[in-house]
Amino acid sequence: MALNAIVEDVTAAIAARSRDSRAAYLARIARAAEEGPARAHLSCGNQAHAYAAMGPDKETMAKGRAPNLGIVTAYNDMLSAHQPFARFPALIKQAATEVGATAQVAGGVPAMCDGVTQGQPGMELSLFSRDVIAMAAGVALSHNTFDAAVFLGVCDKIVPGLVIAAASFGHLPAVFLPAGPMPSGLPNDEKAKVRQRFAAGEIGRDKLMAAEMASYHSPGTCTFYGTANSNQMLMEVMGLHLPGASFVNPNTPLRDALTAAGTQRALEITALGDAYTPAGHILDERAFVNGIVGLMATGGSTNLVLHLPAMARAAGIVLDIEDFARLSAVTPLMARVYPNGLADVNHFHAAGGLAYMIGELLAAGLLHPDTRTVAGEGLAAYTREPKLTEGAVHWSDGPDHSHNDKILRPASDPFQPSGGLRALEGNLGRGIIKTSAVAEDRLMIEAPARIFDTQDAVKDAFKAGKFTQDTVIVVRFQGPRANGMPELHSLTPTLSVLQDRELKVALVTDGRMSGASGKVPAAIHVSPEARDGGPLARLRDGDVIRLNARAGTLDVTDPAALTRDPATPDLSANETGLGRDLFAALRAHAAPATQGGGIVS
Repeated sequence: MALNAIVEDVTAAIAARSRDSRAAYLARIARAAEEGPARAHLSCGNQAHAYAAMGPDKETMAKGRAPNLGIVTAYNDMLSAHQPFARFPALIKQAATEVGATAQVAGGVPAMCDGVTQGQPGMELSLFSRDVIAMAAGVALSHNTFDAAVFLGVCDKIVPGLVIAAASFGHLPAVFLPAGPMPSGLPNDEKAKVRQRFAAGEIGRDKLMAAEMASYHSPGTCTFYGTANSNQMLMEVMGLHLPGASFVNPNTPLRDALTAAGTQRALEITALGDAYTPAGHILDERAFVNGIVGLMATGGSTNLVLHLPAMARAAGIVLDIEDFARLSAVTPLMARVYPNGLADVNHFHAAGGLAYMIGELLAAGLLHPDTRTVAGEGLAAYTREPKLTEGAVHWSDGPDHSHNDKILRPASDPFQPSGGLRALEGNLGRGIIKTSAVAEDRLMIEAPARIFDTQDAVKDAFKAGKFTQDTVIVVRFQGPRANGMPELHSLTPTLSVLQDRELKVALVTDGRMSGASGKVPAAIHVSPEARDGGPLARLRDGDVIRLNARAGTLDVTDPAALTRDPATPDLSANETGLGRDLFAALRAHAAPATQGGGIVS
């Protein structure tokens, strides 16, 4: 199948706008590759420090003839998704030893849980943790004694931060080793109903707590299709995972075997062998286009619209939100996974998963088939799925049909003809909206605005019974420079209750929503942000706002509203406490949301 004309055109546009920055990037990593790891050139004292704790591997490392693998881990045992990584360094070192190589834990990176910090002050550190992770991973690899790196991370900002670091050290091969989703627990739609009943005051906290614990119940990634699982899809479609690695449950024989296989593959693709595959060559414009198409085909997290531009810039590639919109328009929505359906990622995987989806998208000409990946040349390898035979991984042909068409459908007969995201532009700025879970009759809403400067103020107004008519709820001063752009996911139950009361409601914000949000129309990432005098700062209660997801527009109907002086609220409460004072420099220098909202690229 010939490549879709729009996919080809978007890719060409990205390559053209990135020509100078990409050329400079490739020249930089080529120089680093020519110099090679400094292990053989270190002084004896430097080497002694590097090898002191390596026991029987000391002699192998000192000779410098076998590859040495750097492990960058986001392990902690507070995140269920990352707790399984406790076992990975031992598995990786054993797998390296079996092929005559060595491996060291180069360093750890922080990994916070957005599920713990939702609606809390700590969430204001979340987006910037991506930049901290990238820098911490850079510190880990700065010892320059590694021939390749494996990255252990799953959730929200962790994978994007690690990708930024992998791109920065783009002369090194990089393999991402996931931990997998927890087994299915309380269905996500049932949990959501309990949350709404609690928000409406119909049940007590004891029943809410019981439902939450039944949903988040064991090691592994949360099973809904939010940012964490969107990350895993992305790493596979972009060629940084081994085929079929994303959604195998933790602590299973197949998961352990995939970890060993990923380790050995990382060692095979170093510059010491004949299959050298540097990460910077995998991360080209074709890989990023493939990632965006995968995001649209699965109805993935809107957070990736922030992260992908930041990841791409680290590899010298410039993405624009219009790229997302154009690719979304031609990409069929093939998956229904909560919150866009009732299934979870385990059900998606059982229905055929990424192997089936990638095969369908390749056949439809919607993915670049000729990308470089950690598995070799071309994306066709990712239509195969791993099987465990006598303790080792072997790949066989993936399914040629969906095993449940209520969860996963062919590209020729999708749930929707276009993807789950649209760009918005109008006199209120530029933003995005995730539409894959929004009912057709709510894609255009025109209503008076209610203006809030905090999410808590919205909740207080709801409790006071102040929402009695169709309303566009504006929550401003939530951008990167105002307060670090926290997720506003804790508003989802409140907004859902209002919608269930037959009110037409929408959210407009310069902040962001969780990857698990979507049933209430939400114009998010609106830029320029209110903190910088953007149009949202000039709105007042009663201004009529028109959000038209069909047309891709976001406007206040009376342009005279935008001639007012911008509001200037006191943001000092966002500047201290729970580490927020340490992030002042990041807030001051953050890029706009349209460029990723961070400082590292």
